Amino acid sequence: MASLGELERAVMDRLWSADGPVAATTLREELADRGVALTTVHTVLTRLEHKGFVVHDDERPRRFRASASRADHSAELMHEVLGNSGDRQAVLARFVGSVSQDEARLLRELLAGADDAARG
Repeated sequence: MASLGELERAVMDRLWSADGPVAATTLREELADRGVALTTVHTVLTRLEHKGFVVHDDERPRRFRASASRADHSAELMHEVLGNSGDRQAVLARFVGSVSQDEARLLRELLAGADDAARG
């Protein structure tokens, strides 16, 4: 999965937080503090669409939505990091060693649920 630049991340944050598809003009208004032009927002949306992060409807004006959730994107990034590491076990060990007790408990629960699903 392609990485996101700063403005792309800002756009994706708004799309992930939206209740539904969002028009480029709305995104430009939400990014007003950055001083971006509507053409810039359209360019970013086009790039995000080419990268597979965004889809649009056929309405006029076009409305855009994220093609996957923020959690899906984060999980894909984690898979990429593991896939690109020379030593998956070392990376996982460092990660597990850095999580809080609550996060470790959650990981154990999730892994136990995955084991149950694989058996059943």
